[in-house]
Amino acid sequence: MADEVILLNYWPSMFGTRTMIALAEKNIKFDYREQDLFNKSSILLEMNPVHKKIPVLIHNGKPICESLIQVEYIDEAWPGKNPLLPSDPYQRAQAKFWGDFVDKKVYGPTRLIWGPKGEEQEAGAKEFIEMLKTLESELGDKVYFGGETFGYVDIALIGFYSWFDVLEKFGNFSIELECPKLIAWAKRCVKRESVAKSLPVSEEITKFVPELRKKIGIE
Repeated sequence: MADEVILLNYWPSMFGTRTMIALAEKNIKFDYREQDLFNKSSILLEMNPVHKKIPVLIHNGKPICESLIQVEYIDEAWPGKNPLLPSDPYQRAQAKFWGDFVDKKVYGPTRLIWGPKGEEQEAGAKEFIEMLKTLESELGDKVYFGGETFGYVDIALIGFYSWFDVLEKFGNFSIELECPKLIAWAKRCVKRESVAKSLPVSEEITKFVPELRKKIGIE
C-alpha cells in the first residue's frame, strides 16, 4: 500500500516551501491542498488545532506540524535517497542550530520591513541584513551550508529568496551588495529541480504583499 501524503499550505509561505522542497528531494508524491488563511478550512483546524496554521504535512492520516519538524520527519520517514541532515551527531546538531536561527532571527525582521513604516521598518531592515550577514559568514566559501551537499539549512533559508525583491523594495537596500556570497548560494540552490519547482515566483510575491497589507489593515 502506497503512502498517502497531503500538504496543507498557503502558496506565498516560505515555511511551506521548505516542506515541498524536502518532499521533492526525496521524490515523494503528495496531494497539495491550498489553504485560505483568512477563512481556515475544517481540515486545517482539525489537523493543527493548537496553532491553526500552515504548513501541515499529513502522512497516512497523521499530521505533522511546523516546517522544520516536517523536514526532519521526511528525512527519517524516507531514509536513503538524498539525506537532508548529516549523519554525524555534531554536524546534525549544528545544522539544527542554524535552522533554528533562521526561524528565530530572520523571519521577524521581514515582517517589520513589509509591515509598518518609519522607525520600525528601518530597524527591521538593519536587523535583517545583520542576520543575513551572520548566515553568510557561516556559509563562508562552501557550496552549500553543509559543504558540498544541499540539505537542512539550505532548505530552511531558501524559501525566503522569493521574498528578497519585495523586501528590497520596502526596505530600500540591496541584498546582493550587502551579502554577495549569499545571493550566489541562492542562485546555486535555484538550479536544483526541487527548489525551482517549489519556490513561489518573486514577481507574484511582489504583487501579493500590497494586497496582504490591505487585508490586514496596514494600508
